[in-house]
Amino acid sequence: MSLRQFEYALAVAEEGSVTAAAERLRVAQPSVSQQIRGLERELGVELFARTPTGLVPTVVGRAFLREAEVAVSASRRARATARAGADELVGELVVSVQMGFGTRQLPAALGALRRRFPRLEITVFEEPSSAELERLCRRGVVNLALMAACERTPTDAHHLGDEEFVVVLGAGHRQLAADRVELRELKGEPWVRFDRDSALDGVLLNVVRDNDLTPTTAARVSQTATAVRWAAHGLGVTLVPASAVPHGHEHLARPVFPAVSQPVIAVLQPGPGPAETALLELLRKENWSESASSAPVS
Repeated sequence: MSLRQFEYALAVAEEGSVTAAAERLRVAQPSVSQQIRGLERELGVELFARTPTGLVPTVVGRAFLREAEVAVSASRRARATARAGADELVGELVVSVQMGFGTRQLPAALGALRRRFPRLEITVFEEPSSAELERLCRRGVVNLALMAACERTPTDAHHLGDEEFVVVLGAGHRQLAADRVELRELKGEPWVRFDRDSALDGVLLNVVRDNDLTPTTAARVSQTATAVRWAAHGLGVTLVPASAVPHGHEHLARPVFPAVSQPVIAVLQPGPGPAETALLELLRKENWSESASSAPVS
């Protein structure tokens, strides 16, 4: 077995067809088919089943692909480490972030990283589910993750600061006159909430429970920016990390009392490479305490 075969199998699984996988990998279709057939012969199992909608991993295939993903990720990290020099860093850096965290700080740090190492390829994705983020970290799929908590408490976990949560109100809302909104004053308000399995909705559930609120759900959304914009139009109030409030909506955000916050923890893979180490240092330099309501509007 080879890493190339692993990469081809992962591409087929993600794209659902050999043709699409070949296009993404920029190789000939017969080459992908041959590699997959050779891998299945060597393993003695069928990795993919043909369905009307395309190729779908079998049960055995899904188990194999989980391990293949870890191997490919480790290989990329090894290549990046080997090529790292004093003035050059190439390869791929995969970053995952709990949805709503570091919306202001992470782009600034990544921009500085890219200016320092322009040949470094960076992939970033937001993950709404804290359980899924934990799973990705455990499998070694990501190089660095920003999250509120990590159950396995790894040695490569670094507390950067805390994300303060703010309530976003509709234009003309009576509570905009206050510098800080008491949560009990939001009793009876409709709420713009997040998907049920998201970490952000989990924060809101804790808030309403601790403050004896019985919120009416006006809507559920998947993105913080959507929640803020819908709240701004008066659909309901919402609770988001301060850094996630989009530009132009800061005047509608207020800190809450009792204060709501979550720690921001950077979790690195064991034996981190130079790219994630450099990014961690840049993230440490960012301000993790400034609230949206006190940030200057430019």
